[in-house]
Amino acid sequence: MAYPPAARSSPARQPSVKVILTAADVSRVVDRIAHQILEKTQGAADTVLLGVPTRGVPLARRLAARISTFEGLDVPVGVLDITLYRDDLRRHATRAVGPTQLPPGGIDGRRVVLVDDVLFSGRTVRAALDALSDIGRPASVQLAVLVDRGHRQLPIRADYVGKNIPTALAENVKVTLAETDGEDEVRLFGEDPR
Repeated sequence: MAYPPAARSSPARQPSVKVILTAADVSRVVDRIAHQILEKTQGAADTVLLGVPTRGVPLARRLAARISTFEGLDVPVGVLDITLYRDDLRRHATRAVGPTQLPPGGIDGRRVVLVDDVLFSGRTVRAALDALSDIGRPASVQLAVLVDRGHRQLPIRADYVGKNIPTALAENVKVTLAETDGEDEVRLFGEDPR
């Protein structure tokens, strides 16, 4: 009696990982964005940096430190929690509301640079703009991001971009920073094409 050949099972696809930015690259990118902010804002006069939690906050602090090093100017830094302004609250697990911390002097009449790690659909930035309108009236708002991966769902663009990374929708960009994760690195995760 002949038995049918054993069915070949295809090996499970493993996620592929590609390092996009090393720690040294992240440092260079932060320096470049700090210089661009100084150039575009005429020396960062009357400018406030607001970090969007989680990784936007340490990035905003790094940018302020680099601006201080380059120009000797202390740019105020704050934290803008957007939890209650997100449009996906019903679809995801409950999140703890974090503190919004305005810098001394607030944001009224000042240039606000929102700082975040990754720009993707634009929905986080939309939530940040809504949160911002509830706490004050800035003269203007700009956006600085470490990585722009595309796939916008809203008409939003960054004024300062560390690195543009063309991605597929199925891929994920993971930013790790020393302050929150113990190391600086940007990785692209996707399926192994085998």
